Amino acid sequence: MKHLCFEGISALSEHNWIMDRILVQPSGPLSGDVKIKGAKNSALKLMAACTLTEGTFRLNNVPDITDVRLMSELLVSLGMTVERIPESTLEIINPGNLAPEAPYELVEKMRASIVVLGPLLATYGTAKVALPGGDDFGPRPIDMHLRGLETLGAQFHSQHGYIEGNCEGLIGARIVLEFPSVGATENVMMAAVRAKGETTIENAAREPEIADLATFLNRMGGNVLGAGTSTIVIEGVDELVAVEHSVIPDRIEAATYLAATGIAGGEVNLIGARPDHMDMLCQKVGEMGMRISADPNGLWVMCNKDLQSVDLATLPYPGIATDYKPFLVSMLTVASGVGIVTENLFSGRFRYVDELIRMGADIRTEGHHAVIRGVRRLSGAPVRAHDIRAGAALVIAALKADGETEIRDPEHIDRGYEGLVENLSSLGADIQRLS
Repeated sequence: MKHLCFEGISALSEHNWIMDRILVQPSGPLSGDVKIKGAKNSALKLMAACTLTEGTFRLNNVPDITDVRLMSELLVSLGMTVERIPESTLEIINPGNLAPEAPYELVEKMRASIVVLGPLLATYGTAKVALPGGDDFGPRPIDMHLRGLETLGAQFHSQHGYIEGNCEGLIGARIVLEFPSVGATENVMMAAVRAKGETTIENAAREPEIADLATFLNRMGGNVLGAGTSTIVIEGVDELVAVEHSVIPDRIEAATYLAATGIAGGEVNLIGARPDHMDMLCQKVGEMGMRISADPNGLWVMCNKDLQSVDLATLPYPGIATDYKPFLVSMLTVASGVGIVTENLFSGRFRYVDELIRMGADIRTEGHHAVIRGVRRLSGAPVRAHDIRAGAALVIAALKADGETEIRDPEHIDRGYEGLVENLSSLGADIQRLS
């Protein structure tokens, strides 16, 4: 078996992560161009879909981030080969006859790894996957994943921290999700593409990443219709082939630099960003006083005046994504007036607020709501990144904080961003990463 081209996470690298920190001084205005990388939340699922058939796959525009490395290690543990050639392309070789077991030491580090369950079951009739880990912002049960796959004919039991599934052949069926879960939609889609007959997913997730996965499956020879709407119809096929595909741009990364421009001021071009994937966000930050325009190269953003507070609530796509919310909260901490933010998706996703309060933000939380009274400037302080987006939100908030801000545990940020510090520095931010 060919060795994975990027090394796993060693004890030494874990030690270095603990010592790493990001230092930010007040900065602005920002100016320049940022090229938006491929979407993490799409790339990981496309990689999982490569388990559906043997052959050599090529995925272009794949970010060089920790989560991609972890998924690469997971595929290698199944018996596949993963190589990065050149810097933004992954070549993934599936030799067939994989060992359909995803080990705990990899799955517990990344929740997205649960999406190998559906394609492994569909391909091999059996799968053993450790219960997933990932970001720490409240419980996110996988019940809908299992119920959807059970409706197709799978049977599951849990023991010793693993979910074990078996089936004698999946059969298409009508599946109604109680909530438009992205992961459940993806797992069922990948399983149904190899099931016998037609599968209909009602109340399906509508995110752009769902449509990207459907495009990939169709290029492989699948028959998936309606992705991007609330009803997806999949006609099962007997054969799939390995293909080449380019990952869509990361709308969450684009939102990060958009919010940084709003906080620090300035004018930035987000090269490759897809405005049509960010309609509601663009509308909301426009209400806050930013100027935004689509252009042939991506998205142009500008902020040359004080931000104004707004109220917002997270909702499934096409609403305000929960991943956008930490950036918007950071913007509201320095906006004029009072804004109310409601989190409708994940109960624990205000845990980073204490870090913003440490920086001088005026925020009061109660249940699913946060009331944010804007202040003129924040104050630099030592803070800790609890998850990917919260960590990035602290970095951009520090752009408008007097004195030095030290963000600890930046390894969480590495899970979702390639070159966040370097990109912000290229735009004029006073930022560095130290070990």
